[in-house]
Amino acid sequence: MEIKTLTAGISVSPQITAADFQTVKDAGFRAVICNRPDGEGGDQPTFDEIAKAAAKAGIEARYLPIISGKVTDDDATAFGTLLTELPGPVLAYCRTGTRSATLWSLAHADQCSTADILAATKAAGYDMGGVVRRIVNGGKTPTATGDASFEVVIVGAGAGGIAAAASLKARKPALEIAIIDPADIHYYQPGWTMVGGGIFEPEQTSRTMGSLIPKDVHWIKAAVAAFEPGDNAVILDGCRVVKYDRLIVSPGLKLDWHKVDGLVETLGQNGVTSNYRYDLAPYTWELVKGMHAGRAIFTQPPMPIKCAGAPQKAMYLSGDAWHRRGVLKDIDIHFNNAGGVLFGVKDYVPALMEYVQKYDATLNFFHNLVAVDGPAQKAWFDVAKPDAEVERIEMEFDMMHVCPPQTAPDFIRVSPLADPAGWVDVDQTTLRHKTYDNIWSLGDVMNAPNAKTAAAARIQAPIVAENIIADMKGGSPVAQYNGYGSCPLTVERGKIVLAEFGYGGTLLPSFPKLLIDGTKPTRAAWFLKEKMLPPVYWKGMLKGREWMAKPEKIAAE
Repeated sequence: MEIKTLTAGISVSPQITAADFQTVKDAGFRAVICNRPDGEGGDQPTFDEIAKAAAKAGIEARYLPIISGKVTDDDATAFGTLLTELPGPVLAYCRTGTRSATLWSLAHADQCSTADILAATKAAGYDMGGVVRRIVNGGKTPTATGDASFEVVIVGAGAGGIAAAASLKARKPALEIAIIDPADIHYYQPGWTMVGGGIFEPEQTSRTMGSLIPKDVHWIKAAVAAFEPGDNAVILDGCRVVKYDRLIVSPGLKLDWHKVDGLVETLGQNGVTSNYRYDLAPYTWELVKGMHAGRAIFTQPPMPIKCAGAPQKAMYLSGDAWHRRGVLKDIDIHFNNAGGVLFGVKDYVPALMEYVQKYDATLNFFHNLVAVDGPAQKAWFDVAKPDAEVERIEMEFDMMHVCPPQTAPDFIRVSPLADPAGWVDVDQTTLRHKTYDNIWSLGDVMNAPNAKTAAAARIQAPIVAENIIADMKGGSPVAQYNGYGSCPLTVERGKIVLAEFGYGGTLLPSFPKLLIDGTKPTRAAWFLKEKMLPPVYWKGMLKGREWMAKPEKIAAE
């Protein structure tokens, strides 16, 4: 028999027989629920046979027969009642286990998030796409089939989403577009490194969402719960349904702070900070200013992460501040990186290593942060060097800058749009979904093997816009993405190593080498980062003015 666990208290399985009860008992189950009507198949035992075998094994049994494909709201309620009445853990079964999994999903829809339910059933091998609207609606059958419809719907009003909307409007002003996002504030996240380095004020990196969404683009201020790509529908929390002709998915990624034991409880205190949060970046600078001696740890989790250079940017700017104050000799800097290299594109490493040496920083590769005790100022790292057993080590600190583990948002990971790793599955050249022709994606959430940076989204947005307009005209994609990403590595106050590269680590400089040599620290690159890029973001990228972002055309065959 094949038992599939949904939670610690409930598992499901295909049809069981009387001979299976020793296995059921050995697995620790104290009750079974039969969801298959007697006589549905010629080879199935009756419930009476099952009940007798269960009684003999000391297991309670209940009969809640469900006709295949016809799980009613009352059925789900009855199933939930049985789960509260019966001793657990409980095994529910039907012909394949699907009806039992569906009953559990609906019965717990008002207790668990949609993403958690879809993740549990997906892990067990069951697709709840057919009842996702009911799950979102608290387990009840919704009465509405569609609340609104648009030519283009964009999920996410971050850098990629707003830029894509603006680029589309620049090409076709009359286009009916809706952006779905629950947030009130939009952040210029590349600026948070500068906040943590004492260069920008936090307020310089935020604007109200309403002031940035392009004119005549509808803003649906709600969270997305699920997708029904076969029906061209996005399901919102509360079970509102938004229909689309074409969909752009750009919700960014999820910072998984909870993946590090003890981290959430100590963020913003006890010397633990992160430039990956708007409210914490000022604390980074507060710690740097107040530190005169001790150990400072800077962490980097396994890839992928957004702005892969940000963890070391924090280290360089902190080291520079300590150097300028004359206290660097008393500060022990450690860069603990879960990966095995300082930077993924080797051309930039020599310049970076000069600053590692200048700040006398210790590089600890294959060190992944797994736990922290803030009050004790201790951290634990799993050291996973190649061809060696994983070793857990303890390190004390006076300051620790944490880059959190990162993943696709929950509602993306459990959706039909995701690849096996949970990212939106796109063609890396056209940014069109590999399965659904009327869906595109850009920004951090997609699975193209490029650096996850705002600079990448700046290039991607016009490409998506060009290809959607071409699709509306009945044509094939006309613009291609070369994997461009940019990481201005702030190695000291006033100098930056401007890393610009594409797929496979190919260098893709935007400026002549005489103006900015990206492989070396330059003041020109610092001027670009401090003075030029914020206006390019606010007044160019988010307004559909594609400065330095002209789409690359697909060459004719």
